[in-house]
Amino acid sequence: MFAALSPRRLDGLRIPLALAALVAVVAVAPVVVTRRSPLASDPHLVLEPPSLEHLLGTDQIGRDVLARVAHGARYSLSVGVGAILVAAVIGLVIGTLSGLAPRVVDEAVTRFLDVVNAFPEVLLALVVIAIVGPGPLNVVVAIGVAAIPRFARVVRAQVFVLRHSGWLEVAVTQGISYPRRVVKHIVPNVLGPVVALGTVGTGTAVIAAAGLSFLQLGPTPPTPEWGSMLAESRDYIGLGWWLGVFPGLAILGTVAVITVLGRRLQRRFEGRGR
Repeated sequence: MFAALSPRRLDGLRIPLALAALVAVVAVAPVVVTRRSPLASDPHLVLEPPSLEHLLGTDQIGRDVLARVAHGARYSLSVGVGAILVAAVIGLVIGTLSGLAPRVVDEAVTRFLDVVNAFPEVLLALVVIAIVGPGPLNVVVAIGVAAIPRFARVVRAQVFVLRHSGWLEVAVTQGISYPRRVVKHIVPNVLGPVVALGTVGTGTAVIAAAGLSFLQLGPTPPTPEWGSMLAESRDYIGLGWWLGVFPGLAILGTVAVITVLGRRLQRRFEGRGR
């Protein structure tokens, strides 16, 4: 796993890594972009177009759009990363147990994952939200649960290959206990694909989070969140084009950077990168 990220092999990853780091810095410390409050409103500055004073303009109640976009990165990325962590951990457990289980159990788990995977993830997330209710934490859980089959299938396939590998059979002959074989020899060898898949999945989760927030199922106003900002801009698109354009560009740019980074990581872990 770490060999794929060695300095000699980072040539194709430096630009996406730098851009991803920039997005992360903005999410963690939005003050590096602007010191304005995303909640402070000014009735005298309603729907001001982009200018030197307000680089991305102001919204319908006089809030600075740049401040809201910068602070919105924290919420959108937190939901995306949190959901993928939920999916990765649970998927790792299910995939590992399925790959090591007897054939009958493995077949049952695989068929169940196939059925669940046949439904769009956003639809599954909506079903989960319908059960547990809306809210930021529930959105994380909903998107994470919907993404579990992707991780479980990848981990199961890797474990199945490792299970029949020669060096693992040597570990058995050496008397290494079953739990130790799983923790020391199997799990570390499936982490690479999980990291790559999780990076790509974070971009998908950010889009899903924005979509759910657009439907008013995520953070409630006035919380700055890209999806809810898009929803608020619908009634003012003719008066202030910047209200929807800049949050949309933030989503597009963030997802593009994360996806490119994830695809490059996949190529490295699969041995296809230069």
